[in-house]
Amino acid sequence: MKFFINEVDQIVNEAIDGLLTNPDLAKLDSFPAIRVVIRKDWDKSKVAVISGGGSGHEPAHAGFVGKGMLTAAVCGDIFASPSVDAVLSAILAATGPKGCLLIIKNYTGDRLNFGLAAEQARALGHEVRTVTVDDDVALGPDVKKRGVAGTLFVHKVAGQLAEEGKSLDEIADIAQQVIDRTASIGLSLTECRHLGQQTISRLNDEQVELGLGIHGEPGIKVIAYDKADQLMAIAVDTLAASLPETNNRYALLFNNMGSVSPVEMSVLVNAFRKTSLGDKVDYMIGPAALMSSINMSGFSVSLLQLNEVIEKALLAPATPAAWQLQAFKKPASIAAPSLPATLPFEPSDNSRVQEIITSTGSLLVAIEKEINDLDAKVGDGDAGSTFALTGKRLLSNISQLPLNDTGKLLQTIGRILAREAGGSSGVLLSILFTAAGNTYASQPDLGAALLAGLQKVKDYGGAQAGDRTMIDALQPAFEALAAGESISTAAQQARKGADDTKHIIHTKFGRSSYLSEEVLKNIPDPGAEVIARVFEKIAGLKSVTH
Repeated sequence: MKFFINEVDQIVNEAIDGLLTNPDLAKLDSFPAIRVVIRKDWDKSKVAVISGGGSGHEPAHAGFVGKGMLTAAVCGDIFASPSVDAVLSAILAATGPKGCLLIIKNYTGDRLNFGLAAEQARALGHEVRTVTVDDDVALGPDVKKRGVAGTLFVHKVAGQLAEEGKSLDEIADIAQQVIDRTASIGLSLTECRHLGQQTISRLNDEQVELGLGIHGEPGIKVIAYDKADQLMAIAVDTLAASLPETNNRYALLFNNMGSVSPVEMSVLVNAFRKTSLGDKVDYMIGPAALMSSINMSGFSVSLLQLNEVIEKALLAPATPAAWQLQAFKKPASIAAPSLPATLPFEPSDNSRVQEIITSTGSLLVAIEKEINDLDAKVGDGDAGSTFALTGKRLLSNISQLPLNDTGKLLQTIGRILAREAGGSSGVLLSILFTAAGNTYASQPDLGAALLAGLQKVKDYGGAQAGDRTMIDALQPAFEALAAGESISTAAQQARKGADDTKHIIHTKFGRSSYLSEEVLKNIPDPGAEVIARVFEKIAGLKSVTH
């Protein structure tokens, strides 16, 4: 399949520079290592409103930076949460004495990275509040709902209240009201096609997906292809079931997931008009690509139950590029805040440890495509790329690592991952290594330290053994090491844990909770599979005996 791209690893950077032909916007001059788009006119005299997440959803999130909406947006790689340091940079660059509101979509990576950045900003003396958007009703009441296109309602209302000079507490409270009053559902004829990658279709010409997410993950249900009116009726019936049974009035956000033609979108709007909800809508935003999934041939509809305050904020004018024409100018930059050093310790030599890190890093790079292909069966197809980036960062920094000091080495790896590894796996591993390093300083037992780090991962991430995550491989391996077993035994335990995830098909946590039994059956969790391979690689090294 053909795309309008240059180099795959430059897509996000070049797209941001294309957006920044808007003369009202700027990027931090730490770009492209840290991708933050910010209002050029921002003077920190009002509450800052910041959002962001993985790229590939354009114009969200950076396209909604401007007066009356977002102060700044943090841009991750395609479908990958931005790093903690990227979010922290946005907070430090935008936040003044009135504080900052972070608007987070309910995905693990976003919750972790934005949440940890908020904690760090608070430690530096900034007032920060967070709200988490969970508007997707497709998954039912028993699963934590995802944040999808309804997030833009929160951007608009919070941004307008900030523009009016409201306090942080008032803005956060009303933003939560918007979240509580918003519901969304999506439906698509195709999956998204990752730019520069080959995509294997899981749908035939007679199938569509209902309730799919914005990262290309499978829908909650595959249904038969039908006429636009019938497909819209199915989507609206699902949406209506989650709404209060009162005669409320709504605003409608009609979202193109990327590649639906304008004439088809108009047909779909008309199909919605004929449903039971058509007469309850007072205002419509779109139809337009507002929070896309690269080039998915699908749509989503989001409804926001109105009240006087929300309606007034929605109707107020706003200036983001996604809403109006603007002049065409070269990208601008403004100074980025200084961040703590990633590598705070003096490097030291240890040939055995160097071999372990070199072999592990090389393995993660080598298996990138294989793990991406595996992840495409149960997720968004980027797990291999996320782990490969981790491997590349370790390899590029190995000469600067304190290889002969286990505690400092663990802490340093944690810092590298926090700053440079994307997605939820990157920040979870950062938490693991950071906590393990802190524990090792007072309790120099590697197995016990790793278990302590893993407990922090559970505390922050919420998953436990049996939830079909990399914890299923990490926990038994670390327990073996803590019990004094050999690395070979730990590797065997990690492999068993990873293989066991093939049979875990019911979970209420994480991405697997969004998928059907048919999708999950006999497919190992990609993260657990990577962990098992890492342990097997280390166990096979001649220099490693225990």
